[in-house]
Amino acid sequence: MIVAAFSSAFRIAVGLLLFGLAWDLLVRLLEIPPYMLPGPMRVASAFHERGFFLLEHAALTASETLIGFFFGVLAGSVLAILMWLSPLARRAVLPVVLVTQALPVFAIAPILVLWLGFGLTSKIVMAVLVIFFAVTSAFYDGLRRADSGLADLARLYRLSRFKELLYFRIPAGLPALASGIRIAAVFAPIGAIVGEWVGAKGGLAFIMLQSNARMQTDVMFAALILLALMVLALRFSVDALTRRLVPWQRED
Repeated sequence: MIVAAFSSAFRIAVGLLLFGLAWDLLVRLLEIPPYMLPGPMRVASAFHERGFFLLEHAALTASETLIGFFFGVLAGSVLAILMWLSPLARRAVLPVVLVTQALPVFAIAPILVLWLGFGLTSKIVMAVLVIFFAVTSAFYDGLRRADSGLADLARLYRLSRFKELLYFRIPAGLPALASGIRIAAVFAPIGAIVGEWVGAKGGLAFIMLQSNARMQTDVMFAALILLALMVLALRFSVDALTRRLVPWQRED
């Protein structure tokens, strides 16, 4: 596992280095003005000069993302179990879930900011709304698609739905839940960023908006790179955790 993690980190580092070289070459060859596309050295200089300021706001976005991710996964898992346990609950809840996903996130965000304020809560709720459907959908499918032979055995022994869920439905659905969690890890920052974009007192999106208004493109790109690194770190951390959750699942 350590060798695989090192190999993965090495590939990412090489990819980022090649991307930085191509970026610098593009800026130099096309003579792009810095206010349109700053070179990587300008962005590195901006991060060096304002690193603490950027990291302080990145910590706020990270906290919104992580808390929203936790509650989104929890809400999605509980909702999937509830939908499997009760057909009545499924018929009542599923339309509401679908409506929340059909509405554009930018349409919901101003309402949440109006109701919950400019603080942390509205960003967390936004992150939950963005990711919980992926977890609910994946886990519910996993619960439904458990081995039919085991389902027949459960009916033969007259197990209650709760015992059936506990004994083999949840273990059988864990790989699907792991897939839903991996998807949620990628989309979790979107909710926080959209919430900050609509209205916030801080965070990476707040910095990007302020920098764009002041034509500080290098600072905006520094915040954007921090956000990308945050998404990568969250995704790889979730990959490691889900491998422990379903150690029997084969990895390609």
